[in-house]
Amino acid sequence: MHRTILIADDEKNIRNGLQIALEDEGYTVLLASDGEEAWNLITSNNVDLLLTDLRMPGMNGQELLKRVSSSYPMMPVVILTGHGTIESAVEAMRNGAVDFMTKPLNLDRLFMLIRRAFSNLDLYDQNAALKKELAELKRQSGYNKIIGKSERMSRLMDTVRQVADATASVLVTGESGVGKELVADALHQLSSRSNGPFIKVSCASFAETLLEDELFGHEKGAFSGAVSARKGRFELAHGGTLFLDEIGEISLSTQVKLLRVLQERQFERLGSEKTLTVDVRLVAATNRDLMVEVEAGRFREDLYYRLNVIHLEVPPLRDRKEDIPLLMSHFLEMYNERNKRQVEGFSTRAKAAMLAYNWPGNIRELGNCVESTVVLASNAIIDLDDLPANVRNASSEERVVIPVGTTMDQAEKALILATIASCGGNKSKAADMLGLARKTLHRKVQEYKLGDEVSRRPARNGIAGHACLQGRCDCGHRGRDRNRQILRVSGSGPLLGLGASRGQDGGRNFHNKFAETTVRQGYRTAVRTVGDILSGRPGHGTEQLPVLAQVGGTSR
Repeated sequence: MHRTILIADDEKNIRNGLQIALEDEGYTVLLASDGEEAWNLITSNNVDLLLTDLRMPGMNGQELLKRVSSSYPMMPVVILTGHGTIESAVEAMRNGAVDFMTKPLNLDRLFMLIRRAFSNLDLYDQNAALKKELAELKRQSGYNKIIGKSERMSRLMDTVRQVADATASVLVTGESGVGKELVADALHQLSSRSNGPFIKVSCASFAETLLEDELFGHEKGAFSGAVSARKGRFELAHGGTLFLDEIGEISLSTQVKLLRVLQERQFERLGSEKTLTVDVRLVAATNRDLMVEVEAGRFREDLYYRLNVIHLEVPPLRDRKEDIPLLMSHFLEMYNERNKRQVEGFSTRAKAAMLAYNWPGNIRELGNCVESTVVLASNAIIDLDDLPANVRNASSEERVVIPVGTTMDQAEKALILATIASCGGNKSKAADMLGLARKTLHRKVQEYKLGDEVSRRPARNGIAGHACLQGRCDCGHRGRDRNRQILRVSGSGPLLGLGASRGQDGGRNFHNKFAETTVRQGYRTAVRTVGDILSGRPGHGTEQLPVLAQVGGTSR
């Protein structure tokens, strides 16, 4: 998503320097010299983030912050000042600033703050979009308990709607935790029997004799302890739907009696000779392969075919991972309400881990995971460290192992390459996961020659001076290259917090002056090369030194 940043500072050099640095990261930048001008720009433009100085003429930074926090509470504000104190920092944070930075600025930290602020905004936007999509999906499906937009779930729900009003028996298969009971409930709710009872029986929960009593009921005195007559589940389900879960667990003798009910819709209670007739739609479910059970002699073949008139298979969660974000949003909303919490969402790292995990316990395990993280979360955003260890560490192929001794360049290259690969080559998705602007990622891909999988980084081209920017240099750079940085050199180092200076004398000579540079390998190279220029060391662009010296205000 394209983002707009407003810089409010009464120092022109700082505004212009930050503008170039931020535009190089792919942001649109607006400039204001005081609080009033900044406020007018905010009210007339779609500003996503505000960087403001504290001390400005007219409306100062604190007043601007209060106004923004009141009228635009979702807009992140970062305070920049050369007059930072603990008291002013505390006041700014109390008034709604996301952070507080003193000048000279550290660009790495500033970019990190901006990415983090936008990441949080993206999370809020994504959470709102998921809630909207979830509500629309429930509205369209006509049944709001099954969550999914994947192709397999869409086909499954189409079939459910098609067969819901039939009287034929249905066999629902799938692994434990995939939601077979919800499919049975959907069959009932979408049918003309929806006003009738929906009776559920877990066949694995009862011993053989107890299961028969549970299904068919008994008369008074039918066995020791039968002090009164009792209706079975078939009677209770008359006019509705009977759901038999774990049908593969019933004994062969019970299978015979069940087969008769399916064929004739008739049965007798235990201890009774009276035949009862019922109108019941039977839905059975199992996580076993019943044909294997038939071949092994543990399940009757004729009963299998009676049950399997309509077969619905519910896919495991690992085969419908595109549904995981919707399910996460559904469970987040549910468990926030149940536990009176206000967790906003999941960080990018947490989402990536949950998408990488295979969820052997399927939806049941996912729901338990979300509930535990909601209950235990200490922040509004659930991060990777908040997830259970098995989810954090599940997929080794989604991790990049960086051995001790690896250079920063090699580590960055390995991480970028692995992330792009995990995103199927989608650089926009990879940039979002890495917290980079897409333009920045594209530049790094070119920089590391990842397209050709060349391990060697290109040679540093150094820095081109003022004449290079005007197109008078044959170094290959082009005038006004957008990859340039503007660096101010002073006795304490450059304006943007980088570590190059010539010393006290050089600092005074260059104070409040700028060197315009074209940087191929980032601003660290610019600083090093500016240091070379200040010390007179030879290198690329040496023929431009007199021009640079003139810009810097020295006769060197």
